[in-house]
Amino acid sequence: MAANGVVSDKSLIVSFGEMLIDFVPTVSGVSLAEAPGFLKAPGGAPANVAIAVARLGGKASFVGKLGDDEFGHMLADILKQNSVSGDGILFDQGARTALAFVTLRADGEREFMFYRNPSADMLLKPEELNLDLIRSSKVFHYGSISLIVEPCRSAHLKAMEVAKGAGALLSYDPNLRLPLWPSADEARKQILSIWDKADIVKVSDVELEFLTGSSKVDDETAMKLWRPNFTLLLVTLGEKGSRYYTKNFRGAVDAFHVNTVDTTGAGDSFVGALLCKIVENPTILEDEAKLREVLKFANACGAITTTKKGAIPALPTVADALALINGA
Repeated sequence: MAANGVVSDKSLIVSFGEMLIDFVPTVSGVSLAEAPGFLKAPGGAPANVAIAVARLGGKASFVGKLGDDEFGHMLADILKQNSVSGDGILFDQGARTALAFVTLRADGEREFMFYRNPSADMLLKPEELNLDLIRSSKVFHYGSISLIVEPCRSAHLKAMEVAKGAGALLSYDPNLRLPLWPSADEARKQILSIWDKADIVKVSDVELEFLTGSSKVDDETAMKLWRPNFTLLLVTLGEKGSRYYTKNFRGAVDAFHVNTVDTTGAGDSFVGALLCKIVENPTILEDEAKLREVLKFANACGAITTTKKGAIPALPTVADALALINGA
């Protein structure tokens, strides 16, 4: 045991960033204004990844700040119920837990309205971080929403530096949410400001287009985002599967076709599955056959997550994923 009662067996995946409540209309295909009512669904990409890891049998911890309010304590309880360690959770008495109203309009596009002015997650300070927990991680995973404002941005940079210094693999999923940024240019600039620090980066096809300014989703475009220190770059393509790029090989893995109800959390499920497998066996990053097997598993986890509403209730177990892979 390390100081602070943190287990340092080097199998821990630490997720850093925001956890919030998504309010989803009771009726689909309507605008937020037309929605007759809303259901609350816990969300926030880094928290979803932590729960995805735990549900697949991995060891996960979440680092972030919640409001010292009923919603904040509810979210902390959800992490606990899902076997995610809460050693990195803080509560802010002066700010509320973040809320997001999310609807899937009739044209299939998601519409977001965020309540963060400021929300507790934005107020995490560098000196409040549980550094023992961060140092004990095998993988340190984060997004870009925590880069938008201070003091959270400084806390994010400090946490990355400490994790890297302790030998953790850094995993980055920018998880672009344009309405939260002052402008598209600022979003692009800040997302790329920490690009070179990561070991593993996962982007969606939409994020690839946004970050490169290209309308093509192909190998040439993806390689614009490659950096010499990367171990793995992934591009997820929804129903078209995923593409992978390493120093020595590249390729594509097909998706599983399922009855899609809600795509929320599919990318987080994919990332959680991948990180679990990397922690179990880091050599998969050098072995293309093994990596392809792992990405097939991650694609299955992502696909299953789209078959139910909401991210967390839809995150699969290993048995769920294997059943899909084996066609059960």
